[in-house]
Amino acid sequence: MKLPATSGESSVVLPQTIPVRYTEEEAEYLSVRPVVRQTFRLEELVDMVLAVTGKDIARIQQILRAGTIMFNYYRYWWTGVEAGADELGEVLARFPDSDPEREFRAEECTAVVVEGPGQPARVTLAIERREGARRRLLRTKSFWDWMMGLASDAVPEYQGYSYARRADVFHLALTEAQAARLLKDSIRLAPRALAVQVRQLHSVQGIVFLCPRGASNQTRAKMQPR
Repeated sequence: MKLPATSGESSVVLPQTIPVRYTEEEAEYLSVRPVVRQTFRLEELVDMVLAVTGKDIARIQQILRAGTIMFNYYRYWWTGVEAGADELGEVLARFPDSDPEREFRAEECTAVVVEGPGQPARVTLAIERREGARRRLLRTKSFWDWMMGLASDAVPEYQGYSYARRADVFHLALTEAQAARLLKDSIRLAPRALAVQVRQLHSVQGIVFLCPRGASNQTRAKMQPR
C-alpha cells in the first residue's frame, strides 16, 4: 500500500521506543485506578492506533501528535510524537493490507462471530475454534465442523483486513433456512454452555469468519495491560 507524502514535510527520525502511561477508564467518574508506566516499541504503539484508525495516515499522525488514545477501556498517553508521512509509511508497510483476492480457507479460521438480529447486529456471539471444536459425547463432528461445512457450501464474502481483530474478515449472510438449521443443530452439536448462548440469540442473520495471518498476531498480546 503506497501512502502519500505530505507536501513540505521534512524528514523526521521516529523514536524506536516510547514511554507510555495508561489507566483503566471509568465512565462518568473520576478514575482512582493506578497509573501504569510501560515502554512501547514504536511498532507496538502504531499497532494499537491502527486498531482504532485503520491505515489512515492523517489520523495516525494526529493521534501520535496528540499523545493519547482510548483502547479496550484503557486510556493511554505519551509525549506527542511528530511523524512524517514517509517515515510513518515505512512503519505502516510492516502491517498487512486488505487483499480482495484472498480466498476463505477453513483451516486458517480461528474464530467466528455469530450475528443476531438487527442492522448492524444488536447482539453477537464470538466463538473461538477451541471452544466450538469440542465434540459432544457420541457425536462424530463438532459445531465448528458444521459451521466450516456451511462456509464450504456457500463461500463467505471477503470484507477486508481488520486491524482491531488482527485478521482477514469474511462474512456469510444466512438464509432463513440456514439460520434455522444453525439454531437447531447447535443444540445437537455444540457443548451445552455454548448451545445455550447460541439459542439466546433467538434468530441469526449471518456469520463472520476471522482468519489471522500467522505470527503477526503476537505483537499486541505482549503489550496488553497486565
